[in-house]
Parts: sequence; C-alpha cells; structure tokens
Amino acid sequence: MRGYAHISFALLLSVFSVLAVSQDKPLRPVHTFSIVAFDPATGEMGVAVQSHWFAVGGEVPWAEAGVGAVATQSFIDPSYGPLGLNLMRAGKSAPDALHGLLIADDACNVRQVAMVDTQGRVATFTGAKDIEPAGGIAGSSTGNPVAIQCGGQPGGSIQTGKNYAVQANLMSNDRIWPAMSKAYESTKGDLADRMLAALDAAQAAGGDVRGRQSAAIVIVPAKGTGKPWQDYVFNLRVDDSAEPLKELRRLVTLQRAYNHMNAGDKAVELHDNSGALREYSAAEQLVPDSAEMIYWHAVALANMGRVDESLPLFKKVFAMDRNWLDLTPRLPKAGLLPDNPQLIQKIVAQGK
Repeated sequence: MRGYAHISFALLLSVFSVLAVSQDKPLRPVHTFSIVAFDPATGEMGVAVQSHWFAVGGEVPWAEAGVGAVATQSFIDPSYGPLGLNLMRAGKSAPDALHGLLIADDACNVRQVAMVDTQGRVATFTGAKDIEPAGGIAGSSTGNPVAIQCGGQPGGSIQTGKNYAVQANLMSNDRIWPAMSKAYESTKGDLADRMLAALDAAQAAGGDVRGRQSAAIVIVPAKGTGKPWQDYVFNLRVDDSAEPLKELRRLVTLQRAYNHMNAGDKAVELHDNSGALREYSAAEQLVPDSAEMIYWHAVALANMGRVDESLPLFKKVFAMDRNWLDLTPRLPKAGLLPDNPQLIQKIVAQGK
C-alpha cells in the first residue's frame, strides 16, 4: 500500500476530471456479486459477474491483456473500468490504482470496486453506503483494511490480497461473498471454471435479494498482441435470462469449442496436420451436435488428402442440415477446398 503516495499529480488530475464529469449523470444501481481473479499458472486475468440488472456485462467487467481487470458495481460509475486500466497500464499496482480513483471520487461511499493486476495483486472496496448486506474478501489478505474518506465523510475500506477478490451488495444474506471465496479456492480447473464456481456458489447461498437477470465473464491472456479486439479468451454476456448462470456456462462451453477450432485453423496454417485434427476433434467433443464443428473438421481432412476419413463426417453434417450441402460446391473458388470437380462430386454425393 506504500505506493499510494507515488501516483502522479497528472494522473490524479486526469482521474478527477473524468470522475467529476461522470458524476453529473444519474447513478446506476447495478447491485450484484462479482469476482476478479488472476491465474498464476497462465497469467490470465478476468471478471465474472451476475446481477438482477439488464446487460450487466456492458458496465461491470473490464479487462485488458497484459494490464489487469476491474469490476465496478453498486451505484456504478463505469469510468472506474477504463481509468483503472489506464492507471495499471501506466505501471500502478491494482491497490494503488483503486486508491487513486477512490480518493478522487466524492461519491465513493456508494461504490463497490475490485481490481487485479498482472502480478496478481488485488484490491476490493465496499462503500459505507452500499445497500446491505454488502462486503468482500481479498484472497490471502495482506495487511489490515485501509479506510477511505469521501468528501470528508467515511467512505469505506480497501482490502488487499493476492490472486482474487470477491464482492457483493444488496444480497439476500451475508454468506454470499464467503461462499464465493470458498468455492473459488476449492474448485479445480482453469480460471473460467473457478470463477463460474464462485458465481454458482453465490447464487446457491441466496444471491441478489431481487433475483437474477444477467451475467457475464471476461478473461484475457497474460500478454496482449497489440490487437485488443482479439485479446480475449472469453468475452461472453447473457443480457436477460431467467437462468443467466446456466446460459453463461453453455456459452463458455461453446466458446471453448470455438477456441479449439481457431487453434486448429492456426495449426493448418503452420502445416501441423496432427495438431489441427487434435484441435478439431476436441471442439467436436465439447459440442457434438454442432454441424459447424463437424463440417470444418471434414473440410480439413479433405484438404489433407484424407478424403475417405472426411466422407462420413460430411454425410453426418448433410443429414443434420442440407444447407451445408449447398455450401460445399462454393468452397473451391474461395480456396477452402481443392478445385477438383471429382472430389466435390464425391463429397456432395454423401448428401444423396
């Protein structure tokens, strides 16, 4: 926490001016529960959230590869997201960045915010005027909570720790965030698995007192490519659903399959046929009823000259949806299948 005093005046002035502008707008009551987390094994960082609020994924979660992740909620000021990332991109730790934003915000006592950086340093803040039950836990908590003043009044306190933080407000009871912490720490699997387990635990413990409506998960890799629009492992939203967490899990599985498909395409580019087929097969195993996955696996096999292996897959797809049969003769012109009429005829015959 010693770095708080070293946030530059220019950065704080910039932060204050943006927060001052944003506070002219009505406060948005995005009361919810969320987790920010860092995976030491992979360097991935992310945010997962559920709320009884429409399209929570549009405002609460923020993340940037090689920089950090932010969850901003309660009476939300969305500018905490981009400003927090700006501060961390400039070299500030997550606790320092959060502290800098809070002391520039005269309404910080109605905020609830958490941040994590590329070294796994986390901070979570619950405002003194957040609707109760409200609270949070920083993983492997480091030091005592630090009190924050908001416009000369008690604002709340920052907890710091390592690797993850959970926070919730307007809950049905005060067991929500402890349940999230326990689930995250006890669940095996990758970052998405563990974050989703935390959300499920929150809901199982009672969740938002108003119910549920939307959910989201954003996970970014350890390093950016310079193309932020593609630097996502997951970037998924359920804007309105009676069962948002159930739908979010379905989308996560689907995204995993498409991640395998993308890896397969990359392997094809590198002439790694065995790697490509391994990735395509993994995608099919995740969503075995997806014609999309099966079809492009078959196309890859045909392009590798393994036509006999491809034909049963083409046959299966054509039986699922004959639109794929209509598509096939168009692929040679686009360079996606060999310009070989006999081959195309053989493939198309699988649909007859």
